[in-house]
Amino acid sequence: MTALASSGRLRGWIAMCRIPFHSVGALPLALGFVIAWRRTGAFDWGLFGLGELAVILIMLSTHFSGECFDHEEDKLSFERGKSRFAGGSGAIPEGLALRSSARNASIVCLALAVLVGLVIQFGYNTGPCTIPLGAIGIIGGFLYSTPPVRWVSTGFGELWIGFCYGFLPVIVGYYLPTREVEPLLLAVSAPIAATIFNVIFANEFPDYNSDKSTGKLNLLVRIGQERGARVYAVIAALSWLTSSVAIWLGTPLSFLTYYMFPFIVSAVVAGAFMAGKWRDRRWLEVMCGLGIIVNLGTTFSFLMAFLSRFPST
Repeated sequence: MTALASSGRLRGWIAMCRIPFHSVGALPLALGFVIAWRRTGAFDWGLFGLGELAVILIMLSTHFSGECFDHEEDKLSFERGKSRFAGGSGAIPEGLALRSSARNASIVCLALAVLVGLVIQFGYNTGPCTIPLGAIGIIGGFLYSTPPVRWVSTGFGELWIGFCYGFLPVIVGYYLPTREVEPLLLAVSAPIAATIFNVIFANEFPDYNSDKSTGKLNLLVRIGQERGARVYAVIAALSWLTSSVAIWLGTPLSFLTYYMFPFIVSAVVAGAFMAGKWRDRRWLEVMCGLGIIVNLGTTFSFLMAFLSRFPST
C-alpha cells in the first residue's frame, strides 16, 4: 500500500473526488443565484464563485469522509460486484488510496470550506444567516458518514441529503446576494430535494446486502426493498406535485417545456421500481443512472425557465 505508484494514487484521488457528482450541489446553488438575479437584479460573480467553491469543498469533505468510514460495506460491495453509482469509488478497496488519507483530506476540505464561508460573510457582508446556513450544510454533509453521528446509519440520512442538496443550496444561492428568502424558493427546491432523495435511495439497492451485513442501518435496510420500491414511487410523485406548486407560485410556464423529458424519465423509473425491476442488477444500474438524470434535468429545467425570463428590475 505504501508503494502505490503515482499514477495509481492520482487515479484513486480522482475517483474519490467523484467530480461528476458535484453537479447535484453546484447546479441548485446556481439556480438560487439565477432566481435572485431575475427577481431582484442582484448578482456578483465573485460571490457566486466563492459560493460554488464552498459547496464543492463541503461535497469533497463529504465524499472523502464516506470513503474513509464506509470502507467495510464498500469493500463487500466491491467484492460482490462494483456499481458505478453505489459502494463508494472503490479507490480504497482497490488499494489506490489509504483510509487515513481520505480522512485527512476530508478534514482539510472542511477547514477550507469554513474559511471560504468566513470570507463570504465578512468580505461581502452577506447577512446574519450566512454562517448558520453553512453550518447546516457541514452538519448534514461531513457528519453523513462520520462517527459518532453518522447520519447514514440513522434512517434520516436520506432526508439530510434531500435537504442539503435540494432546499439548502437554492436558498443559499438566493440569500447570499439578497439577504432574503421567499416562499417560491421552497416550492422550487422541493422537487429537487425529492429527486436527489431518490438518487441516494436508489443507490442503496445495489448495496442492500452489504449494508445489512455490516450494520449500516440506512432507510432501505430498515424498511426492506419491497417497501423501498413503493417509497421511491411515492417520492417521485411528490416531485411531480411540488413542481406544479412551483409553477403556481411564480415559476415561468416555460418550465413545463424543459421539464417534459425528466418527468417522463422519472415516471418510467418509478414504474420500473414498482414492477420489481430492481431485482435485476443490470436494470438497477440503469435505473440508478436515470435517477441522476432526473435530478439534474429537474434543476436544469428550473434554470432554463428562469434564465428565459427578463429581470424584473
